Amino acid sequence: MRAQPGDWLVVKGVRLDLPEQRGRIVATGKPDGSPPFTVRWLADDRVTTVFPGSDAIVLTEAEVSEQDRNERNRFDRLRALRRGRRGARDVRT
Repeated sequence: MRAQPGDWLVVKGVRLDLPEQRGRIVATGKPDGSPPFTVRWLADDRVTTVFPGSDAIVLTEAEVSEQDRNERNRFDRLRALRRGRRGARDVRT
C-alpha cells in the first residue's frame, strides 16, 4: 500500500452497524509512501499513526469525490423512488 500526503485512508466497517472511517493522510512513514501513515480522521479531527490492515484502502481526492458523487446519486434515486411509491399509495386510498 502506497500513499502521499493529501490522499484519503478509508477503513471499511467490519460490521453493518460500524460505518467506514475516513481520514486525510498527513504524512507517510517512508519516502516511498509506505506505512505507517499519519492520519487526521474526518469524524473527530484527531491525528493518529496507522499501520493499515486488509480492511483499508487508499484513495486519491478525485476517487473520493467520485465515490461521494455516486453515493449522492444513489441516495437521490432511492429518495425519488420512495416519493413515487408514497404518491401511488396516497392515490389508492
